[in-house]
Amino acid sequence: MSIVCRADISKSTNFQLKHNFTIFKDGKLVFMTVSNKGDAQYEIPMARSSDTGEYECTVEAGGKTKSSNSLHVWVTGMTKPILTAEKKEVLEGEVVKLRCELPEEVPPLYFLFRKIKMNSTPKEKLVFEPYRNFSVVEFSVEEGDNILQFDCFGRRNVKLEFESSEYSNKTLVTVREPFIKPTLNAKPSSNITEGDRIQFECSTVVARMHDIEIILQKNRTILNSIVYKYVHEYSVRDEKLLKYSAVATLEDSGEYLCKVEQGRASKTTKLNVVVSELFPKPILAASMSKLDENKELTLSCSISGFRKANFSILRKNSNGDIWLKNSRNLTMRVNVNDTGSYICKAEVKGIVKESRPVRINVYAPVSKPTLSVVSGLPEVVLGKPLRLICRSVMGTPPITFTFYKGNNEVKKVVINDTYATFLDENIRPNDKRGYKCDARNNHSSGMKTSNILNVTVIVPIRNASLGSIPYGEVEDGSETAFLCSVKEGSWPIHFRIFRKTDRDVLLFEKSENADRVVWRKEAMSREDMGTYYCMASNRANVDVKSHPITISVILAAWQKGIIAAFVLISIAGAAALALWWFLCKKKKAKGPSMEMSGSALATNLTSEKLTRQHNDGDYYTGSSYIEDSENHMKSTDESNGPDLESAEVEYTEVEVSTLDPHRENTRAS
Repeated sequence: MSIVCRADISKSTNFQLKHNFTIFKDGKLVFMTVSNKGDAQYEIPMARSSDTGEYECTVEAGGKTKSSNSLHVWVTGMTKPILTAEKKEVLEGEVVKLRCELPEEVPPLYFLFRKIKMNSTPKEKLVFEPYRNFSVVEFSVEEGDNILQFDCFGRRNVKLEFESSEYSNKTLVTVREPFIKPTLNAKPSSNITEGDRIQFECSTVVARMHDIEIILQKNRTILNSIVYKYVHEYSVRDEKLLKYSAVATLEDSGEYLCKVEQGRASKTTKLNVVVSELFPKPILAASMSKLDENKELTLSCSISGFRKANFSILRKNSNGDIWLKNSRNLTMRVNVNDTGSYICKAEVKGIVKESRPVRINVYAPVSKPTLSVVSGLPEVVLGKPLRLICRSVMGTPPITFTFYKGNNEVKKVVINDTYATFLDENIRPNDKRGYKCDARNNHSSGMKTSNILNVTVIVPIRNASLGSIPYGEVEDGSETAFLCSVKEGSWPIHFRIFRKTDRDVLLFEKSENADRVVWRKEAMSREDMGTYYCMASNRANVDVKSHPITISVILAAWQKGIIAAFVLISIAGAAALALWWFLCKKKKAKGPSMEMSGSALATNLTSEKLTRQHNDGDYYTGSSYIEDSENHMKSTDESNGPDLESAEVEYTEVEVSTLDPHRENTRAS
């Protein structure tokens, strides 16, 4: 097959032009040449299916390049594959190694191998080879394979379709047995009575003794096995035997398997063995299965239709059965520790059989149960569930516990323990019905009942409030009564009164069997002003806080009077001081005229002082003063001794520098 690429080039003159031809197949370069001619040819000596594809050529001349349209070429058919086998003769369990080749074909390729056996469907293996035109596979030679034929063919994917070759030549392989199928015998017979000895013999004849193993097994349990590792020539045929013997029991009935293996080769033979029963299993009977402690128990062991046997009675135990007596009968007085499972064993001709276990339960009577609250105290908070526990210290489980509320049954439970619990979620405020429980088990003494348990229902505190008398404003030093009360709650109630400052200060606390408490504060002061609140709690352990109240401390009436009097006195004192100051100024202003008219001034001053003594309470009453012509001031009443002395303290000596030099100095005393 030739792929031709032609170039049609126009030239102005007749000159030689070199052409660069390039041919591509499916985008890959397959041919390149430089020619003076206007065409180039890509020769394919022998077309194969691998030459199928899209061809395209490119021409470059004089610095210009052009490409052709693509050309699709389809090459049908493939070369016939060649199949070869590594060996022409093999043993069972070995493998046949095959090689299939597609000469002159280009990968990727698929190879399909077939193993053909007489009267059976061929076995196939498909292999993908992405990088080579041949493939190698192995087929195992199985039991029953005799003369085998093998062939193969090739396949490729072209444009999403498969192109297949014809089948290769058929290759013949002969299979030889390394050993014959084994035989399995049971002596004296495959039907035997228990107690007799049975012997199994598993044998085979081998052609080549090399790592051959003989196995005897029942179900999946291997009873015996042997391995032969000797090597002999192919012409040697040797018989090998495996033996196994045992005293037959009923459990030995079933299917036995003799298997011979060498490498991958394996052959088996099966034999069914039936073991007849020598005597049936013994039966253990008890006088009673449930009984009170200190009662008498009798156990009897027997075999139906068979009396000559060796009997023993045992008690089952996790650490091994406990032997009690070698006899068919056992009588004993039981206690609680004798509860358990008992069996008997019978032995005849070395065959030991065991009875089914018999369960014996020994019961101690229940003690009088005690009923209590799980949390401890016989009380419950309203709105919360009440959990009770009924306990019977003595008594063998299972125990039936029954709970009652009043005379009504509220729960019954059978439990393998010495206590049971009951949860009552229907608690009401005025629920005064008592609780009780009873306990009983399988002991004949019957039922025991607990004492009645009375449970206190605690009502939580609701709506705390705080008030005071007087309310709001309190006189300084007066008594104030604080009243903290609750709307609802069980007694005793714990009251606390606080005053808010930068921190909450506890002022009063007390527990009362009442819904209110009064706290009297005897003398309020301005330091007691502020916000007050109270808190109340009871055994419900919930603190309820009141709304706060504000207390203001004001002045008392007598304090207001003192302040008013003090203010008035202060005002009067200020007025008197002002008047005195005024009079002093006035006296200083009248000083010179006293010198000029002494008698007249004395007369006027005397009358003025007398007049003021009657009008002003601040001055001393009952004394009068006169001034003589010599400027000496003397009392007119010589009889007032002490008063005069006090009056003299009020006066000082006065010297006037402007008097007439002809007059004597005046001295006041």
